[in-house]
Amino acid sequence: MSEVYVESEFAPLRTVVLARSEVAVPATATSSDDMRFLPADSLRENPVGGDMRDLAPARQARWEREREAFREVLERHGVRVHRPRALTAAEKAAAGADGYANFFARDPFFTVGRHVVEASMRFLHRRREVLPLRPVMLDHVYPADCAYVAVPVPEVAAPDDPALGPGPFLEGGDVLVLGDRVFVGTSGLASNPLGIRWLDKLLAPHGHTVETVRLHPRMLHLDCALGLVREGLLVVCEEALPDGLPDALKDWDRITVDLERAARLATNGLPLGPDVYVTDPAFAFVGERIESFGVRVEYVDFSVTRSLGGSFRCSTQPLLRRF
Repeated sequence: MSEVYVESEFAPLRTVVLARSEVAVPATATSSDDMRFLPADSLRENPVGGDMRDLAPARQARWEREREAFREVLERHGVRVHRPRALTAAEKAAAGADGYANFFARDPFFTVGRHVVEASMRFLHRRREVLPLRPVMLDHVYPADCAYVAVPVPEVAAPDDPALGPGPFLEGGDVLVLGDRVFVGTSGLASNPLGIRWLDKLLAPHGHTVETVRLHPRMLHLDCALGLVREGLLVVCEEALPDGLPDALKDWDRITVDLERAARLATNGLPLGPDVYVTDPAFAFVGERIESFGVRVEYVDFSVTRSLGGSFRCSTQPLLRRF
């Protein structure tokens, strides 16, 4: 039987879902304030209005190589890797001008303890992103001793509503797990208060405490501003946390990055356990600080992945993390 359980952000990673590399960013993206989380050069580097595979095949191939290099690192460390299926032609057609995505497994679902939760995505091009993950659920979540639920479908927004309606919105990149404590970020771009309220209602009877963390409006998700490396050590962009670190983390050793580096995903590495951490060579300055605390650092070039707004944590969703 499959085991599903996530104890914390840095408990040894044993089973993970690694994202595929499919995206069609809508043509409206370049003029939307919702893309403010992306550095300006990222918007210029990636095609909009169609599938990257068709519009930039060389860049697509480079993107896929990044993910495969990361997969090799995961498997070398004994992590069991599952992949979503590809989007179907029907799913792409149904998306229409909204675009589509199958590129960051962290956000369309998440795992807290023995709860697997299908998320509720705010961006229109990501609303169907959970569908390619359903075979993973069928094969590895349904047979497991865990709960499997979904956030309510978001309400339909008025055409002129920049907030895209009241939601509820709740995305995995905003959810950080530390035992029975769950931190959920909100910046106005992804998870919103109604989504966080729903999660608290789900988890409180099971002994979890859900804590809201306000984010700078340039941050898409909490994991773009904060990463837990191991017990007592974190990477953080303090500029991105208007209320400061949550009380439970204030005494931890911290490695700080500025807002510009956070926007380029400097905090979005992935612990494979408390003694191994994966990041991009662009953030060797972070890696060197982490190594000074006795944690081994693995480097993978993830520059194309990062240009799309996510990195190592965004590309993965654990099903089993436990000591």
